[in-house]
Amino acid sequence: MLRFIILRCLQAIPVLFLVATVTFFMIRMAPGGPFDAERAVPPEVLKHLNERYHLDDPLWKQYLDYMGNLLQGDFGPSFKYPTHTVNDLIAAGFPATAELSLYAILFALVVGLTAGIFASLKSNTLQDYIPMSAAMIGICMPTFVLGPILLLVFGIWLGWLPVAGWGQIAGDKILPSVTLGFAYAAYIARISRGGMLDVLSQDYIRTAKAKGLSTARIIFVHALRGGITPVISFLGPAIAGLLAGSFVVESIFQIPGLGRFYVMAAFNRDYTLILGLTIFFAFLIVLFNLLADIVLVWLNPKVRQDLGGKQ
Repeated sequence: MLRFIILRCLQAIPVLFLVATVTFFMIRMAPGGPFDAERAVPPEVLKHLNERYHLDDPLWKQYLDYMGNLLQGDFGPSFKYPTHTVNDLIAAGFPATAELSLYAILFALVVGLTAGIFASLKSNTLQDYIPMSAAMIGICMPTFVLGPILLLVFGIWLGWLPVAGWGQIAGDKILPSVTLGFAYAAYIARISRGGMLDVLSQDYIRTAKAKGLSTARIIFVHALRGGITPVISFLGPAIAGLLAGSFVVESIFQIPGLGRFYVMAAFNRDYTLILGLTIFFAFLIVLFNLLADIVLVWLNPKVRQDLGGKQ
């Protein structure tokens, strides 16, 4: 297992290096600059700003300087927020984004697993068709459509829940979490249904039924561990996707997370902030994929045995 973890960590290094390199040159190739605005900056001021942020250096030198600072964990200063570094902005916005993603994945797991297990018990019946049809709707409906609908119905028409904010009013975390987690709940429902159907058709499950074990015991003691294995594989990229894909939800519900900084950085061509957030989210994707693989290996004795044989 240790060899597997070390190997995966070593594989992540070139991935992050490639992400940083491609992002660096792509944003520099985009038209405009970080100090372009509707109101023109005087030439002497623009020259001073370029000198201060070393934007007048050759591109290859800017790249080497940035990569050198990156190896020390320094994402550099922000052009849009000159009194803050990119590290400061990530530290300020990440807690709200992480909390939103946590609630969304908990909602997705509870709703998705429940629907998937419920549907697998009686496949190709109404008990199966209803949750799977709802799951298909959830997969097809993007967050920028679902969010305003939930906001309009539960926030404005019914007045049950707040329409914006985060942690200031009771219940203001419900609508954003449901909006972000709904599609992932749909995916988990379909994946868990397929996994449970495969496990429930195994001989040892039929043996357990023949022994007269209760349905609950068969599901939670014998079938669930194998049935949710595909869900574990999905959770790594899903959690990373929730963190990286919360921009729309944060904008709709006015949540002070990283999405706000990313959107503003794109509009303002804040090179270092775009770079820092992209690399940070790439690191999270790699990290959660690694954690999902570790859990998957731990849950699957056959995979552990294969890894042990390769050592």
